[in-house]
Amino acid sequence: MSDLFDDPQPGQNAPEFSVSEISGEVKRTLEGTFGRIRVRGEVGRVFKARSGHLYYDIKDDRSVLACTTWKGQISSLAVVPEEGLEVVVTGRLTAFGAQSKYNMNVDEVAVAGQGALMALLEKRKKQLESEGLFAPERKKSLPYLPHIIGVVTSPSGAVIRDILHRLRERFPRKVLVWPVAVQGSNCASEVARAIEGFNQMTPGGALPRPDLIIVARGGGSIEDLWGFNEEVVARAAAASQIPLISAVGHETDTTLIDFVSDRRAPTPTAAAELAVPVRMELMAWVEDQGARLLRASNQAVQQRRQRLSDLSRAMPRPESLLDTPRQRLDHVSDRLPRALISGVQNRHVALSRASAALRPATLRHLIESRRERLRNLSTRLSLRPITQEAARQKVQLARLATALETAQTLRLDRNRQQLKSAGRQLDILSYKGTLARGYAVVRSEDAIVTSRKEAAAASGLRIEFADGEFDLTARRADQHGVS
Repeated sequence: MSDLFDDPQPGQNAPEFSVSEISGEVKRTLEGTFGRIRVRGEVGRVFKARSGHLYYDIKDDRSVLACTTWKGQISSLAVVPEEGLEVVVTGRLTAFGAQSKYNMNVDEVAVAGQGALMALLEKRKKQLESEGLFAPERKKSLPYLPHIIGVVTSPSGAVIRDILHRLRERFPRKVLVWPVAVQGSNCASEVARAIEGFNQMTPGGALPRPDLIIVARGGGSIEDLWGFNEEVVARAAAASQIPLISAVGHETDTTLIDFVSDRRAPTPTAAAELAVPVRMELMAWVEDQGARLLRASNQAVQQRRQRLSDLSRAMPRPESLLDTPRQRLDHVSDRLPRALISGVQNRHVALSRASAALRPATLRHLIESRRERLRNLSTRLSLRPITQEAARQKVQLARLATALETAQTLRLDRNRQQLKSAGRQLDILSYKGTLARGYAVVRSEDAIVTSRKEAAAASGLRIEFADGEFDLTARRADQHGVS
C-alpha cells in the first residue's frame, strides 16, 4: 500500500510555488506586461478611508476595475472621481496578493469628453442651488467707490494688465494682486485659498483688507476653466464676507463661481468697470448737482424775498401803529396830576375820619365802659357763693382785663405811629410842600391857570403861596382907585 503512494503520478514533475511566490509572480507579470495605461469608464462606488486614501471603481457594461489613489496623490488630481462620472484614468496595474485581487493605482483623472463635464457641472450646480448659495437675498451690494481692490488672477497674464489699465482710466484705486494658477490641478485650491486669505486680512492693517475682490481669468475651453467649477472654489466665494465679482472667461463662458459671486462680469475689463465709476463723469455729476443746488437756493431766496415784500405791503406803517397809543398816553398824562391831587385829598379825609375814632377821650370812654361792665359782672358774681372755682375764674378774669388794657394801649400807640407816618406821607405828596419850596399856584376863580395865555384871558387871578393867598385882581383895583 505504501509503495502505491510513493510512485510518481502523471504531472507531478511540474514545479511547486508557495502562495507568496505565485502572488509576486502575478504582480510582476501584470506590472511588466501593461506598464502605465489609460482606462476609460464610468465611476462606480467611491470610498475615502480614514487614512486619506481613495478607493473607487471604474466600470463599463460588463466589467469592473478596482482603483486606488493614495493620500499623497489626491491633491494632484485635476478631477476628483464622483459616482456616475465618465472619466479616463491613468496609472499602473498592480496586484494585491493578500486577497488575490488586482487593481489600478490611479494618479491622473480626466473627464471623458465635454458631455461628461457638463453633466458633472449640472450636478454640482443643482447641489449648491439646493443649499441656497445662489439665492439673490444672500448676495452683497458692491461698494460705490472701494479704497482697495483685491484681484485673484495670474500675475503674468494679460488679464491683470487689462484690469489695471481700466482702473487707471476710470478711477485709480489701490490694487492688491494675489497670484494664483488659473488652470490645471492647482487652480481650484489656490483660488479658494486666495479668497479666504483676503477675508482674513485686518481692515486698516499693514496690509489692509480689500473692500472688493475680483476673481478674473481670460477665455479658454471648458477644461481650462474647470478649476472655477470646483466645489471648493464655489464655497469659498459664497463664504466671502467681502463683496466679490467673478470675471472668468468670455461672456459666453459660465462657471460655478459666477452663480455664487455677488456680481458676474462678462470679461475682466467689465469687472473693472463694475468696480469703480468714471472719475470725470462723477466730477461732472457733482458739478451739475452743485449748480442745481445753487440755482435752487437762489430761487428759494428770491421766492421768499418776494413773499416778504408782498406781506410787508399788506401791513400798516409803524408810525400809524403808534398813533393811538400816543393819544392814549397824552390823555392819561393830562389826567394824572388831577388824579394825584384828588387821590391825596380823598386819603387825607379818610385818614382824618380814622384818626377821629382813635382819640384818647374815645379810648378812655371805651376803657371806662369796659371797666364798668367788668364791675357789674364782678358784683353779680359776689352775690353767689364763692367757691374755689369762682375764685379761680375771677383771677383769670382780672388777668384778661389787664391784658385787654395792655393790648388797647399797644394798639393805640401803633395807630398813632401809623397816623404820624401817613401825615408825613401826605405832607410829601401834598402840593403844600411844593409851595413851601418857593412855588405858587395861580387860579382864576376855581380853575388852575397853567399858561400865560390863560392868565391874560382870565377876569381875575389869585396866587396861592405857602403862607396864604394873594388876590391879584383886588390889588389891581386898589391901585387903579388910588391913582
